[in-house]
Amino acid sequence: MSSSWPGLAAASVFGAVPALCFPAPSWWWLAWIGLVPLLLTVRAAPSARAAALRAWCGMAGYILATQYWLLPSAGPLVIVLAVGLGALWLPWGWAAYLLLGQDVTTRRILAAIAVLPSAWVVAEAVRSSPGLGGPSALLGATQWNQPAMLASASLGGVWLTSSVIVAVNTALAAAILHRRVRVRAVAVAVALACAGLGPAWFWLGSSPPAGPTVRVALVQPGDIADSATRQAAGEALTEDLRGRRVDLVVWGESSVGVDVTGEPAALRRLAELSRRVGADVLVNVDARHATGGIYKSSVLIGPHGLRGVYSKTRLVPFGEYVPLRPLLGWVTRHTKAAAEDRRRGGGLAVLHTGRGLAIGPLISFETTFSDLPRRLVQRGAQLLVYQSSTSTYQGSWAQPQLAGMVAVHAAEVGHPAVHAGLSGVSSAFDARGRRLAWYGAAERGAIVVDVPLTSQTTPFQRFGNWVLGSAVSILTGALVVAALRFRRTTRRGG
Repeated sequence: MSSSWPGLAAASVFGAVPALCFPAPSWWWLAWIGLVPLLLTVRAAPSARAAALRAWCGMAGYILATQYWLLPSAGPLVIVLAVGLGALWLPWGWAAYLLLGQDVTTRRILAAIAVLPSAWVVAEAVRSSPGLGGPSALLGATQWNQPAMLASASLGGVWLTSSVIVAVNTALAAAILHRRVRVRAVAVAVALACAGLGPAWFWLGSSPPAGPTVRVALVQPGDIADSATRQAAGEALTEDLRGRRVDLVVWGESSVGVDVTGEPAALRRLAELSRRVGADVLVNVDARHATGGIYKSSVLIGPHGLRGVYSKTRLVPFGEYVPLRPLLGWVTRHTKAAAEDRRRGGGLAVLHTGRGLAIGPLISFETTFSDLPRRLVQRGAQLLVYQSSTSTYQGSWAQPQLAGMVAVHAAEVGHPAVHAGLSGVSSAFDARGRRLAWYGAAERGAIVVDVPLTSQTTPFQRFGNWVLGSAVSILTGALVVAALRFRRTTRRGG
């Protein structure tokens, strides 16, 4: 792979391999070895610059493979996005070449196991900013359906899970590269120790105390374009819940197409539905507000009317607003970008049902962020409630990817979480990320799940994203050491 183009092409292919770790394939185990081919390709580059370019191509392939479902709506912009975000991994490729290049020593192996995960996490964190599309397909999220492996997220968030996965892949690559058996054994031992962090915490750490159980119904009417027909389908499915003694009914995103807070007749209709079912109903409104702007809002309605409203605060770039619209507004003519910007809500809100349940609602794109559920739990939320509508991506991997992120956040903050997808996938998880319900995209109806309100304060909930701070410190230290060595070598050469 000494020539340029074959190396770049191989990196692009190997970078796309971990996409199989995410739903729908969910080959979670592949994440623990899936980066090794890319690492070996990067370190085999003829120069540090070539290695960085291979890492760039590999991660562009990763982003494109994990978010291919954006192609129908965003078109060529997805390729631009993948190439742009892939550049964040240039330092990772450069470091892989310097530490795992031709002269693979024990010291460099240990340094690589510390530096490469740090470079990866910093790149993921920058990429996860809302303006760049948010934290979709983070490497740590591949473990969403393995509560024991996901347990590391309760220690340091999904960032720690990503970090240990990269550390394991780095150690395995080092074991392949080094010739001495003893060093190989040490590298494998380090890999096993990193992989065992989550299971050790899951089995040996403290378990949340027992708590009461609430019965939640998740309503999934399917992909229905007309808003009135969509609401009618939700009402019919909710009506069928009479006599099942549910405590809360949750509809998906954009399930109501009129501003119920400004139309008394629409509000009375849903309040009467709540009275007949015997439970509060959390609907989601996508409509023009009386102030003139269009909001997406979670609206909690009880038998006597409105109980609370939360309006979405983090909007999807291009999907719900166009950044720098005067400059980039032309994209609306060639893609399905928002013709009119949605308005942002005033901030997070904890809503309380008539039975005293404190719920923390989040909407669609907000499902991917780790800081939002953490802040809701700090405000007293007992149950995280997500509402989404992925009808644009019906039948793609986008739907199970979004539903799987709910497990990640439940484990991070130690609180149960439910997710109602308008057209799928709906899901529910307990406080340790164990699956309670999964309603596929092909299903239509209302799924009722008993959710234990068992909860605990996790280290991530208490300390936040300390992993990112540690990663920045490690990278800074590595840069200082590299600069000092370069200066020393230059003086000797002079």
